[in-house]
Amino acid sequence: MHDEEADKPASGIRSMNSVLSTLRVFEEVARRQPIGVSELARCTEIPKSTVQRGLITLQQAGWLKVVDAERARWGVAPRVLALGLRDCGKPDLKEIADPVVKRLAAETNETVMLAERDGDSLVVVASQDTDQVVRVVLDVGTRVPLLATSGGTAIMAQLDESEVEELFTHELPEFAQNPAPDFAALRRDIAQTAKRGYALNGSSSWYRPQVSSIGAAITDPTGRPVAAITLAIPDTRYTRAQEKTFAPLVVAAAAEVSRLLAEN
Repeated sequence: MHDEEADKPASGIRSMNSVLSTLRVFEEVARRQPIGVSELARCTEIPKSTVQRGLITLQQAGWLKVVDAERARWGVAPRVLALGLRDCGKPDLKEIADPVVKRLAAETNETVMLAERDGDSLVVVASQDTDQVVRVVLDVGTRVPLLATSGGTAIMAQLDESEVEELFTHELPEFAQNPAPDFAALRRDIAQTAKRGYALNGSSSWYRPQVSSIGAAITDPTGRPVAAITLAIPDTRYTRAQEKTFAPLVVAAAAEVSRLLAEN
């Protein structure tokens, strides 16, 4: 009896450690997605077998999913965002922006994405598709480096230069067959964006070269950029003439969401 009782605390500790490891895996996937098992094991310093078990558990619970089957990379499942998790007392960006996003998609008949800044990345929190057969698709919950999108460029255009330079020091995820971004060109894009008030996916197109996009920053009540609205168009359908028509609509949509955030 004594031995059985003595085993209970050890068993409880093992169970708790397993839970903590699984939560750590979830946090790192959310922070670094898309990410593979080997990279997760390195950054968490958790054995690959334990990481794999955690991923399967989180997949079965509906929290994670395989987002790149060919390279076995994982990402956050839409269920996470569907729960509406947000900071206590913080306005729900997705809820506030929803009618604006839908209206912009209807006006342009192209895909519109709403993404919120999280450190050096943007996380897609809402997406309204076009009804056209060829379209741009990016799942809700996808995390993309700020340096890889027009939305990110729009945000960086409103940050202090020192903060932008600090972002350039962050390690970027590897994307198959895509070259690393040209930081000199990115700096020029940021400067041009600051002047005109919206971003085009110029040097940031290294991430998805087959997509053209127009992005504008959303600011919080203090004027700090916290999110972005992006109009995404397949490169085969995009013409430079569309910039004159679509860019003012994207800028107006971002400004409207910024105003609504301030009012809420």
